[in-house]
Amino acid sequence: MDERRRQPSFSPESLAEILGHWPPVKRYWLAYSGGCDSHALLHAMVQLQRRGAIAPLHAVHVDHGLHPASADWAHHCAAVCASLELPLLSLRVNARPAPGESPEAAARQARYRAIAEVIEPGDCLLTAHHQDDQAETLLLQLLRGGGPHGLAAMPELGPFARGQHARPLLVFPRAELQGYAEAQALRWIDDPSNADSGYDRNYLRRDVLPALRGRWPAVARVLTRGAAHQAEAAQLLDVLAAQDLANCRTEQPACLAIPALLKLDAARQRNTLRLWLKSLGYKLPDTVRLAHVQRDVLQAAQDRVPVMSWEGVELRRYREHLYALAPPAPGEVNTILTWDLHGPLHLPDGASLSALPAQGKGVKAALGVETVTVRFRQGGEQCRISPRGSTRPLKKLLQERGVPPWLRERIPLVYVGERLAAVAGYWVCAPFHADVDERGVVFEWTVAASETERAHEKN
Repeated sequence: MDERRRQPSFSPESLAEILGHWPPVKRYWLAYSGGCDSHALLHAMVQLQRRGAIAPLHAVHVDHGLHPASADWAHHCAAVCASLELPLLSLRVNARPAPGESPEAAARQARYRAIAEVIEPGDCLLTAHHQDDQAETLLLQLLRGGGPHGLAAMPELGPFARGQHARPLLVFPRAELQGYAEAQALRWIDDPSNADSGYDRNYLRRDVLPALRGRWPAVARVLTRGAAHQAEAAQLLDVLAAQDLANCRTEQPACLAIPALLKLDAARQRNTLRLWLKSLGYKLPDTVRLAHVQRDVLQAAQDRVPVMSWEGVELRRYREHLYALAPPAPGEVNTILTWDLHGPLHLPDGASLSALPAQGKGVKAALGVETVTVRFRQGGEQCRISPRGSTRPLKKLLQERGVPPWLRERIPLVYVGERLAAVAGYWVCAPFHADVDERGVVFEWTVAASETERAHEKN
């Protein structure tokens, strides 16, 4: 059958059928830009709401402030929603890109960050991405050398903030939505930036896809189907990676056992590492960096401490373990923080230190009038961890405990006056041990969520 004849037509009824296949929601938030596509979706959803066929509907408009007419667009959206008796939340964001950042990416991230703030559990964000958008996304990912996850393009339904994000228009081409908008006599905004072929997506939309469509009329539909195939492949890769990851995990979530990783072939190693980093919320490395991790980190000798870093993450090896962690805060090692022990102390790397009352353990509570400060290793520190033991270099104690070198520089050291009283998460130093009949203070070190190491023990 001719692909063009199988193209579904857009209507409130076809939209309701699509929504009916997804889990029920408490409330819909429709991202309304004022353009043709989002206006068509808005109009059809309002028809369904009037029939009582959907959950409560709200619109949200984000003013990026990037165009001189953006305020007028916000007024247009407000007028349309008022005429439909539809609640509208209007948000304004700063979407100006940082140096070297894509303007499109900066605007998209700012938009989603703002909308995420209003999403509650049970809510579903609706966006008007359609079949042509999906085809453009697939081509962009292909031209960037994306793998199956990238080539899967945009999912129909997925998690977003505390709710869900749905794209119910992916089966409809842009022309179908415009036909609906014209038939309903809708008025929409045409953003002039969409005509600028200097943007990659606009170039594909205005120059490349029309040429492909001239030879293959169903190109957008076929590319969308290809994205669906890639999504299935990516899902299967994730299942395999989850199985491999379970065999490589240690007690610490951001630490893997290297011998178990090395039992996997190279492709499965990469697959496992990607899922692991994604689960920790880190940016994934490119192909070149991932190859360096396999060659220079996983294959390094046990007495080496190699590191591979990229934006916002470091991968480090220590002995037979691979750690993922955020880079240290600049100047952290020279920080001295005064602490009154009341309430948690927030550390430069996002971690925190709390003083918990205890009986007969920890640092003796009667510390006198000397100031309590928290510092970090400078070198040369010493600690007598047993009242009857000998004083030993802190460096040696940490080495024997198997603490990775980079973590040694981040462990909070609690000083009373100018004397080291406790190594948070590890030891109390004599003469500060609380006797069995004394009130003490236990220092609990809570490592930042993005860190890899966890201090499970208390003084």
